Amino acid sequence: MHPQTLSAAKKLVAVTKRALGTKKIHLIVAPPAVFLRDLAKSGRSARVSYAAQSAHFEAEGAHTGDISMGQVKDSGAAYVIIGHAERRALGETSEDTRKKVVAALSAGLRPVLCVGEAKRDEEGDYLEEFTQQVIIGTKDIPKNKLKDLVIAYEPVWAIGSTETMNPSSMHEMSLYIRKTLMEPFGKAALNIPILYGGSVDELNADQMLRDGEVQGLLVGRVSTDPVRFGVLLRSIKDRSAK
Repeated sequence: MHPQTLSAAKKLVAVTKRALGTKKIHLIVAPPAVFLRDLAKSGRSARVSYAAQSAHFEAEGAHTGDISMGQVKDSGAAYVIIGHAERRALGETSEDTRKKVVAALSAGLRPVLCVGEAKRDEEGDYLEEFTQQVIIGTKDIPKNKLKDLVIAYEPVWAIGSTETMNPSSMHEMSLYIRKTLMEPFGKAALNIPILYGGSVDELNADQMLRDGEVQGLLVGRVSTDPVRFGVLLRSIKDRSAK
């Protein structure tokens, strides 16, 4: 729920767009739903797209307080975040994410499916929870729609903490995600973009992109700070220019 006003949201987007620099960066902005239409209708470009933070899987109906995928699409957004850790904490299940992914694709949106374990254990039991999130969430995706899927790995234990995942460990998780998806989808799974989210900041973004086997980042609180986010974007810009 940041920022509090549309005016502040427009200023934040404007500052961020100026910091983009290189054409190799694609920015996806996921503002509060009440600001989505105003921002998306005036600020879309080849390098800037918009996303809803969440949406319901039903096309319409008595779901007070929710928005549908069709309404998100009509607002001008191209993406929708599904299964974010904060939504799962409120009770969203993997079965819900399965329905939402299908609904998003049917509405012409690209789903950003968030997956990640709550905590890790030395025995590796956390992998079962994580694997089921991936398998169930992608279960009903038609193979011809797989190209529109984005996976965001966000280990819950790293969100909002100073404990960022080691890039080499993220590299292993990226390979594991692709291996899991190759069983139902074959080699097409190799082309699915994988993002990392979990205390991403201006200090670790470049290394995660370099060594984590990820194609992008799901940035949280730092994205609401134009100074810090600008530094983060410049670190990516410098990397892409090398």
